[in-house]
Formats: sequence, structure tokens, C-alpha cells
Amino acid sequence: MLSLGMERCTHMFQFSGIKNCDQKRALIQGIYHLSGKYIGGSVYQTACTHLIIPHVLASEKFLASCAAGKWVVTPDYVLDSVRNGSWLPEGLYEVAIPRGTMSAFYPARHWRKNVTSGAITGAFQGWKVLLMVQDASRSIMFKRVLEAGTAIVYSYPPPSHTAITHVIVKPITQDASSHNGPCFPVTHIIQYLFGRNCVDMKFNVTDDINEAKEASVVDVDFSKLEGHLRDHVIEQEDRPRLLFLEFLSYHDPHHPLSQVIETDFGNIGTMIECGLFIEALDTIRSAVFPGILPPAPYLVALIEYAQQGSATTLFLRTFQQIMHRLLVANPPWLAPANVKKYYSRVLQCPHCKMGQWPFLETAISYCLSSEATCHQLPGPALPTLLNFYNDVLAFFLKLFQGELYSITGGDFMQLPETGVYQVSKSGSLLYRTFWTVWERSTLLSCAVKKLVQLMMQAASGDNAESDEEPKWHLLAILLDLLSVLVEFWYRHHCKLNHKLVEKGLKDLADHFAISSQYLSSVVLAEMVARISSTRLKLALVDAIFRNICCTIGITLAGEPLSLKKVMLSYLPALGRLAQSQSWTHHTTKSCSSLDTNCGTLSSVENESRKECIPRGLNKVNAAGETLLHRACKRNQVETVIQILERPGIDVNVKGSELLQQADEKGRTTLDLTSDTSERAELIHSAQVGDSKLNSAKVLNHALLEAGSCMLVHLLVCYQQEKGLPGSTLASDVGHTLVRGLEAHSLQRVTLGWTDQRAVSLADDTHTLLELARGKHSGQVCEAVKAYEGENTVILMVILGSMQSKGQTLLAEVNRY
Repeated sequence: MLSLGMERCTHMFQFSGIKNCDQKRALIQGIYHLSGKYIGGSVYQTACTHLIIPHVLASEKFLASCAAGKWVVTPDYVLDSVRNGSWLPEGLYEVAIPRGTMSAFYPARHWRKNVTSGAITGAFQGWKVLLMVQDASRSIMFKRVLEAGTAIVYSYPPPSHTAITHVIVKPITQDASSHNGPCFPVTHIIQYLFGRNCVDMKFNVTDDINEAKEASVVDVDFSKLEGHLRDHVIEQEDRPRLLFLEFLSYHDPHHPLSQVIETDFGNIGTMIECGLFIEALDTIRSAVFPGILPPAPYLVALIEYAQQGSATTLFLRTFQQIMHRLLVANPPWLAPANVKKYYSRVLQCPHCKMGQWPFLETAISYCLSSEATCHQLPGPALPTLLNFYNDVLAFFLKLFQGELYSITGGDFMQLPETGVYQVSKSGSLLYRTFWTVWERSTLLSCAVKKLVQLMMQAASGDNAESDEEPKWHLLAILLDLLSVLVEFWYRHHCKLNHKLVEKGLKDLADHFAISSQYLSSVVLAEMVARISSTRLKLALVDAIFRNICCTIGITLAGEPLSLKKVMLSYLPALGRLAQSQSWTHHTTKSCSSLDTNCGTLSSVENESRKECIPRGLNKVNAAGETLLHRACKRNQVETVIQILERPGIDVNVKGSELLQQADEKGRTTLDLTSDTSERAELIHSAQVGDSKLNSAKVLNHALLEAGSCMLVHLLVCYQQEKGLPGSTLASDVGHTLVRGLEAHSLQRVTLGWTDQRAVSLADDTHTLLELARGKHSGQVCEAVKAYEGENTVILMVILGSMQSKGQTLLAEVNRY
């Protein structure tokens, strides 16, 4: 990626020690004038080909550039090249230390010539360094310098199979020489780079902290970037998830067709009384036009007749045609309140007259051969009545889809009589069906809960895993219905209270996950695949995956879903699922909370181990930190060891990799632990974890496939929903964000941002770039990577695709 950018641009500059803003501005303008590139940031970047410094100074960039064999030149090189109109030879502008009137020492020349000639790849070629610098920030700086010179750098403890050539320590302690390899102080790096000439240089090694703090004229205006990202997120949230273009042909009931004359419905009542139902239907069908509504009592009487179970196929087909024509000619979402009342009167049980939801619930229950109907119906299930209620369900779905279309397709019609737009969304038939006036602030109303329950009944029938079309047809309608009502409710509330909306969606997803935990993985996967709303699907698969983990004792952190959480928590959890022997869909235990540890120990075992459970083990604070995180930050070594020894604990990273995780100041657990015996005990615990992970095998194939299936849907939907760079995010904004994250830390880019959605998008992009560099590849255990199950293979392909997307982004940014 970086080499591609360097091939296209041979002059890529970094600065060090240039404090004057006017001078810096002139240099940058000159660089771009000659088609060069400037790379900002306070740390050395490998893409850099030229470092500009006013004189030799002790900075990370200077040491790293020398070690990497890069040009180190004075500012005059750029200024004189601009006057020349093209890049001049660099030799006359190399930074030097005068030794007298006739000689000078060029610190970078020796290594530059050797690297350029191909004799070496870097000053530290062949070095295998165990770096033990107590100050975390300086340790990271020395690591970058050493790696710039192509050294291989290890943190403590190094891999057992590696032959260490240099142990570089600060401060030097008595046990420093006990490690495998010769021990050196950090000054050895300078002595090796510059030999005896380092005496003339007279400096101590520092980093570019001051440069990081000073205001740079070329830094990206990150406040403007926040605004662009916020606008993008809002646009993403407002994007219609479900499109129904067929409603474009529906008519405006306030502009009846000119050729339509007033229709006489008087004889229809007589036909119905005489049992001439087909004739009555034909008369109604021929009289359905925009602005003309057949009297509601006639349709109610025809529905009552159909409920008796004696209607013919012709009757049902004709009645279905009438209802469809009525909806096309007089869509309630374009009509005044009296038309909505008309539909409300028709779409209820003629016998019970309790409203839309009891009628809809009865239709679903009868199709499930359930006796839970609003009143007793002919049974066992009659084919004609089954067909009728299937038609009722299809009509309700079409009606609700139309109402959703009216608020997502921009199809608001202005009423001629009043000169105002249609009534509020809360007055829609869908809203009246699923929410009472006391429930409208919550997504999970009583009717929605009941709909989920009926959905699980449809999925858990005896033939649910077969190809029996009626069962899957009913389930597909219910899933579509759930998608429509979620999208409708979300759009109604999202601009009023975004937090309330997110909580409502999570509550529904958790309820769905718990309700579905007794379904087989095959049926569950099929259900998820049939969900049409990506917003709903993302929430559901996240909740289902967390519930699966919960049932076998894996506790996942409770922070909001993010790409980093998937990489650092969900992928390692997948490996744990593959090794679990305690879960099948027939014996799943219920979890009262999806973020609570539901271990599989017996009551006796639980009682005996109760005293060993650290207090607050499963508590996650507002910053998303578990007890393990907090113990590491507070140097509570005994607590850390106790947690690591807990069975089923999810530390989010593997074994010794945990000890290399740093806090916001770059300090690792070992950096915070000064006692030698405590450090050794921590290392031993991590190594035990490593040995278990390395010997892991897939023991539960079904559970691994189920978990992989959920993560496949989760990653696909997450990318669609969040609009990461490289997908729906505008290329200029995406490239600006990537450049900012390349030159600065995530914390620097998002410093002062107040919109959490923009921060989350930046964090996701940062994780995507880390994935591009292969940072998170170790989160998936080798047994899972090698597994050949269909869903697991697809998951590996998606992860590879995301890595390629990140690499493409980096290549594009480096190209321009």
C-alpha cells in the first residue's frame, strides 16, 4: 500500500523542529507546487522519503529517518527547488554537523547509501530486540525507531522460540542481564547509528511531544470533519430501508376520475340478504374508484360470511380483488381522517368488533391452528378459512407497507380542502393497530410482544425445518410485518429522541433473542436471512449472538455495538463457541439479562467457587470498562490474576496478547506492575491461556456455524447501516478522515467532538484501518480459520474483504 504511494510520488515529506508557522506554510505550499506530498503527524511515517529539519536534533523522526536510509535535508532544499521549477539534487542540502572550516559529518548519509544500494534494508537489519523501557510513551517511540531500521521488536515476554540479539532496557536493573541476549541501554541505538560522531551531536533522545502540541497550519480542520460525518450519519439514519415502488400507481382519492358517475349501492344489501354473495361482489368490484367507498356494512357482512368457513374459492378470490382495488383507489395514507375510520371499521372482526390488532391476531392464530382467537371459529382449520385469513394478513401487510411508503418515499400529498399535509403518523392505521396511546413511547408494546410470540410459534412447528410452503409463507409475512412496523416507529421517533429509539430497538432485539433461543440453528438462520430491514436485522443478530454466548457462560461487554467490539470481543467469543460442549438448541437455558454471565456450573460447584468470584466481575462502567480493565489500570495485580483464572472469562484478547494491551497513555499491564514475582505470575497465567488456545479444536460444529451465521449477517448489515469509508460515505470526506487517522491518533482527531455518532464512525474507520494492517487477524483462532463449514468460510471471506477495503482506502489516500 505505502510502496504504491511512493512509486507514484517520489517526494513525500515530513517536518521536524520547524516551529515557525509562516515558514511551515511556505514549505508546504512549495511541496505541493512541485507535486510532492506532505505527511503531517508527530511520529515517523514509513511512507516518508524526505525529512526536513533546520539542523540535527534529537527527535524520533530524525533517528527513524536515518535508520531507514531516508533523505534528511534542510528547508532550503524545498525553497531552492521552487525557485528552480523542479526538484534539485538533494546532496547539497543534506543536514550536517560542521567539524571545522573544511569538513562536516553527515549523520544520515552512511545508512542512506547502504539502503539505496540494496546492501541492507535498514540500519538495524537482523536485530531481534526485546524492548524493556518502563516509560510507555518512550517505549513506543523506540519501537518505531527500531522498526524503521527493519529490526524485529518484541515486548516482554518474547516468544520462546525466538533468539534475541539485543535486550534494550531503561532503566537498567539488576535482573536486566538475566534475559536471553546481550543487554544494552537505550543510548546504544544512537551509538550504533552514528558511531564515535555521536559525541559531537551532544543530545539526549526525545520524542516529538512538543511538535504534537503545537498548532500546525496543515492539520485537518477536525471540527469541520465532525460536521461532515454528523451529516452523513443523519443521512444514513434517514435513508429508507424498505422501498415499495408499486405504490407510485396508487390514486389520489381527492381527484376522482372524470368519467366516474355516482354509483348506486342500494341493491347490494338485498343481494347479501338473499345469499347472492358472488353477485354482490361483482357489483362492488365494478364500482370501486378513487373517491368512492362502498358502504362499510356491506364489506363487514361479506367478511362475516367468510369467517363461517363456507365461502367458495371464487368468493375469496373476488373479495381479495375488491380489497386490493379499494386500497389502490383510496389509499388511507393520502386520505382525510374519515377514510381511515372507514378502514378501521372494515378491518376488524364483525363478531367481536375490538379493533385491528385482535382481528390480525386471530388471523395469525388460525393459520397456526391455534384456538387463541377472538371468538370460536370453525375447526379443525378449514382450507377456505385458512385462505381467507392468509389473504387478510397479506392485505394488512400491504396496507402498512403503503403507510410506511408515505413517510419514507416523500409521497406527502397536499389536501385541496385544507391546504395542509396529511395527518400525523400517530394517526395512521399501523400506529393504532400496534400501540395504544399509553404505549407509543416504547417499541415493545403488548401487541408487538404478541407478534413476536406468534412468530416463534410459526417457526417452532413440527414441520418448521421442512420445505412446507405454508409454514414459511406465514413466517415470511410476519417477518415483513415486523420490519415494517419497526421502520415506521423508528422514523416517527428518531428525530424526537434518538436515545429512546435506540433503547426501544435494543429492547425488542433482546426480547426476540430470548424468545427464539429454543429454535434450532437452521430455523434461526433462515429467519434472520428473511428479515428485510437491515436496521432490524442488525439489532436482532447482535442480540442473538450475545444470547448464544450468554447461554454458555461468555460475558460480553455492554458498550454499544462497534466494529472494534466485533473484532476484539465477538471474534474471540466465536472461538469459545467452537470449543463449547455445553450448548444445543434443545437445552438452552434462559438468561434474565443478555449481559450477565450464565455459567454452566452445578449448584454445588457454584457454591464452592462463590468466594473466588471477584466483586463486580460482570459490571461494566459508563466507559465500557470491565473489572479486568479497571484492575489493570489501577495496578491491582491480585485481582487481575484472580480474573484470569476464572473459567469462561472473556478478556477480549488472547493470552499473552492481553499483557500487551495499553491504556490511553500507552501503558501495559506489565508497565504498571513493578514487583518481579507479580510480573512472573501474570506472565504465567497468560502463557497458560496461550497453550489452551493453541491446542483448541472445533468441538461444537453446530454452535460454531450458528455463531458464524450471525456474525456474517452482523458484519454485512453493519457496513450497510453505518456507511463506512469506501461504501456510502463520500470519497472526499472518507479520504479526509483516513488521512487524519493516518497522521494523528484517534483521540487527537476526535478531540472536542460532541456528536457521539461522528465519534463512532471515526472509531469504526480507525478499526477498519487496523484490520487492513492485519492487526486483528489473531482474534480468530486457527481452528476456526481452518474450519470448512459454509457459514464460517463465508465469515472468513467477509473479514478478508473488509481488510481489502481498508487496504484500498490506504492506497487511495497515499496515491493522491
